[in-house]
Amino acid sequence: MKPPRKLHIKSYGCQMNVYDAQRMVDTLAGEGFVETAEVNDADLVILNTCHIREKASEKVYSELGRLRAIKDEAARGGRTMNIAVAGCVAQAEGAEIIRRAPVVDVVVGPQSYHHLPQLLADAKRHGRALETEFPIKDKFGFLPAPRPEAIRARGISAFVTVQEGCDKFCTFCVVPYTRGAEVSRPVARIVDDVRRLAEHGVREITLIGQNVNAYHGEGPDGLIWTLGALLHRLAEIPGILRLRYSTSHPRDVDDSLIAAHRDLPALMPFVHLPVQSGSDRILAAMNRRHTTDDYRAVIDRFRAVRQDIAFSSDFIVGFPGESREDFQATLALVMQIGYAGAYSFKYSPRPGTPAADMREMVSAEEMDERLVRLQELIDSQQSAFNRAAIGNTVDVLFERPARKPGQIVGRTAYLQPAHVMATPDIIGRVLPVQIESLERYSLLGRLAPSASQMASAAITSAPTTFPQASDSSQTRMGT
Repeated sequence: MKPPRKLHIKSYGCQMNVYDAQRMVDTLAGEGFVETAEVNDADLVILNTCHIREKASEKVYSELGRLRAIKDEAARGGRTMNIAVAGCVAQAEGAEIIRRAPVVDVVVGPQSYHHLPQLLADAKRHGRALETEFPIKDKFGFLPAPRPEAIRARGISAFVTVQEGCDKFCTFCVVPYTRGAEVSRPVARIVDDVRRLAEHGVREITLIGQNVNAYHGEGPDGLIWTLGALLHRLAEIPGILRLRYSTSHPRDVDDSLIAAHRDLPALMPFVHLPVQSGSDRILAAMNRRHTTDDYRAVIDRFRAVRQDIAFSSDFIVGFPGESREDFQATLALVMQIGYAGAYSFKYSPRPGTPAADMREMVSAEEMDERLVRLQELIDSQQSAFNRAAIGNTVDVLFERPARKPGQIVGRTAYLQPAHVMATPDIIGRVLPVQIESLERYSLLGRLAPSASQMASAAITSAPTTFPQASDSSQTRMGT
């Protein structure tokens, strides 16, 4: 029996890449690969890249330079190491990677990684292999089901891709060019995936997509289902205690999604809703197709049905032409909405996007100053939101042992880490925790008195109570 080959995957960027990396592992398991955390021992190294962040390509080439030395060392020891570049940088710059990085054996875009076994075989025969075309058929119909042992090893929370691509064409964004047009998976296949995950211990599902609330998959009734309808169906699956989704676009929040937040105890009251800027002038230049008034109206619709709902968002500072008044409008919006946290970035041009040709650039010094001011404001809101949990009892889904001996860590409905002293048998269960203190971004507490009884039996259905937060939960922390 041949010994297994070792696979090391390094993923950059978004949740989609985390999911894609796991599916690459599943795909290559049939070829005799097992995952390793040690890059020096790997027979195959895959860089699963992201094109969203600043200097994404440079980071990939820097990593390839480091891998070249490891690959050369393996060759001197008589061992063959293959290197593949996958993901959005591969899609956008595949031919350039082949030209600039001879160390790379395979380049594959995010829609084609189900072809990895064949591409590795092609590289072995011909030296190198490249595939960055958008296939006619979606990859999900060709991916193997995750092995039970792989599901269990990944823990009690799992990502499930339900939608890919984007049709919005924001002027700063490469997603329509690297992930393609919006495509949604059929409801039945998603249900099968989630049911399989639940059967092997997964208790929390996060539905993901570049524009997840644009979901429009075919339902078992032959009709097109919305994300809200899909969430209602998934909430019926035994064992699934919590549902989440990310990332959303303000224009695609429809009544069925609002109703899902009203009606489904399993759907967490925490929404990642990117706005990018608080200036209508900049939003128009970004081609966001919504105004700040539109955005505020969406927030109000959510809050009307869930008083305890909280939000996170994405912001870009220093977009071409952003004036001081535009930036002040962003700060004002943050003050008005109140976030539990947010991701914020300095604008950096992406080749091939319309914004890359805009000339009214904001100076680097001004961008740095604006980013610091924005992040200080958001951090203050996040800290206030976290402090508001102290003294309250909140529901926590426990995930794994913590670093401190005897501690178990889980997450609240708002993704806050919460630590308690307890035995590992509470992992995979939702239990009430009395929050006593805050350490950086983590909540510290103890199991509520009723939790000792609840911990003696597995929880097999969604909780029927919500964590109660103070009014500052409406001042909490995404396309």
